[in-house]
Amino acid sequence: MTTSTIQRVGRLFSRKKKTLDLSTATQWQLIGLKMRQHKLAWYSLWFLVIVYFIALFAEFFAPFQPSDNWRRFTYAPPQAVSLFEQTDAGWRWAPHLDLYTSKTDPRSLKRYYDLNPDKKAYFSFFGKTESYELLGFIPFSYKFIVPKDPKKPFFILGSDRMGRDLLSRLIYGARISLSVGLMGVFTTFVLGILIGGISGYFGGAIDNFIQRSIEFMKSIPTLPLWMALSASLPAQWSSLTKYFLITIILGLVSWPDMARVVRSRFMSLRNEEYVAAAWLDGNSPFEIIRRYMVPNFLSHIIAVVTLAIPAMILGETALSFLGLGLQAPMVSWGVLLQEAQNIRALADASWLLIPAVAVVVVILAMNFVGDGLRDACDPYHDQGAK
Repeated sequence: MTTSTIQRVGRLFSRKKKTLDLSTATQWQLIGLKMRQHKLAWYSLWFLVIVYFIALFAEFFAPFQPSDNWRRFTYAPPQAVSLFEQTDAGWRWAPHLDLYTSKTDPRSLKRYYDLNPDKKAYFSFFGKTESYELLGFIPFSYKFIVPKDPKKPFFILGSDRMGRDLLSRLIYGARISLSVGLMGVFTTFVLGILIGGISGYFGGAIDNFIQRSIEFMKSIPTLPLWMALSASLPAQWSSLTKYFLITIILGLVSWPDMARVVRSRFMSLRNEEYVAAAWLDGNSPFEIIRRYMVPNFLSHIIAVVTLAIPAMILGETALSFLGLGLQAPMVSWGVLLQEAQNIRALADASWLLIPAVAVVVVILAMNFVGDGLRDACDPYHDQGAK
């Protein structure tokens, strides 16, 4: 190796990380910088990325199918995971869980479980299993957790009344609940920008009509309106059809808030010189809105949309919990919480509330991210969150 090559390699590793020049940074670079300074929002963002990644590839991360059931293990309590096993030669890597010894009370017919350290269910990470379709169309034969003996099921977060693994159903339910939030917000985003843009750009009688319509919709309580629209769906419709209609219902009810935000920004931007120049240049109102006005406050809209996603998730969870939203065999966090309505079952199986914990944690993370984006998009917010 020549001296010049060594010097080039040395310069490569000694190269200092480029610092952002605030005087020439773009708006998105400044937003990214302020987001990284908001530690709680930044860590929450990465947490949500991981949650959405797991939900997207639920077939890979879930140990079992959401419909797999073992009648011998109804309301089985959670099992602790052990990664090492002690042998005569010392500790060795052997991921496993202690199996149950169950017995049924002949009077109450209640089943009791006791962990038996002598019987173990071993599993492996990133193991090969039977072929399945990842994302519904990609042939795949590996999973994150694979039991070495399929006849020895395990329940890391416990099981439900039909002996189904709660962890697997929680992961599959995350895909439905989180996607409902995104699709509902997309509907809100499109309708809010379209209707709010028309109201703010044209003003006059059109603005008055749209604002009176918004005030009428805002006068109706949101949850009862969701319930009325969901209850009107025919019972014979398929679960997939109801899934798409629930997302549309959530979006249709939530667009007035977005429309008001867009209207206020449009009313302040329509008198700007560049908007007048675009109009004199022969651009249509739609082109002026799309090319010149919306990009100027798109970052603010993204922050508002981020704060709207939790309301969509809570709406779907509430509707499914009340039996007016998604129904079995579809799996969502709201559907999982339906079993928590039974006080007797909840007293014997408190782990059925784990989906509620997942909802609370995800909602809090989304609110933290929304707060961070809102502060990062505000040019007058100079103190931020520490």
